[in-house]
Amino acid sequence: MSAPPREARETALTEGGAALSSLDIAAALRQRLKSRARVYGAWMSIGHPEIAGMFAAATGHFVGIDLEHTTIDLPTAQMIIRVCHEHRRACLPRIFPGNLEQMRRLLDAGADGVIIPQVSHGDEVERVVQALRYPPEGQRSFGVAAAHQYGRAFDAYVRAANASLSLIVQAETVTAVERIETIVAHPAVDAVMIGPYDLSGSLGVPGELAHPRVRAACAQVMAACTRASVSCGLHLVYPTLEEIQRQLAAGCTLLVLGSDIFNLWQRGVEVDRMLARCEEDAG
Repeated sequence: MSAPPREARETALTEGGAALSSLDIAAALRQRLKSRARVYGAWMSIGHPEIAGMFAAATGHFVGIDLEHTTIDLPTAQMIIRVCHEHRRACLPRIFPGNLEQMRRLLDAGADGVIIPQVSHGDEVERVVQALRYPPEGQRSFGVAAAHQYGRAFDAYVRAANASLSLIVQAETVTAVERIETIVAHPAVDAVMIGPYDLSGSLGVPGELAHPRVRAACAQVMAACTRASVSCGLHLVYPTLEEIQRQLAAGCTLLVLGSDIFNLWQRGVEVDRMLARCEEDAG
């Protein structure tokens, strides 16, 4: 699709100034990842923008949207992205594995980068980069979209997008662990997020996150990231102060803390226990 007329773009940018650039939030997040500063995220599996608002108002740096394991659709994801930006919080969708068309649409919707699951070798990273970056670094197509306020900030967005959008890849298989050196060697990789559940399954011990083989594989990924000066972390489903401190001491620089589903589920279990105790006392 062709870009808006240059005259219209220049007028809009003059009137709106820097406020029309939608990439300052994205650039700030990528800078933190590149410098291996600590980055904390929240995780959404329930497709309601109000949840995004609550997460974005709390301490942290980004909100992740899970489009891999949920029924969240693109219009809902776009609303979540907008709410995050209202709170000056970055928003990173996790796409369905290999679905680069979904990724392109999320970027056009204003996503500040993407989380790519089940990456097992460097060639997969390069395919993602081709869809993530505008020419000459990639082959992302140009179009009028929400990311640049439907053309009003087109020039500013296109100039800065390649340098601003984050790429986080997930290491979730034995193959990924074996090839982690080639994955982190790709210059476009800003962070590696370990997927302990899928990794445990790939190692033949599904769900046993504390199994020595799982912990050894996670340590191997973290060590490779440290050597390559690439941010690295994982999702703590039930975060505690002790576990957060343990992971930071182990070398994590990126932590996703809980999720909407697990927060609600955990609270439900706690209420069940309290009510059971009340019934026991009454009996």
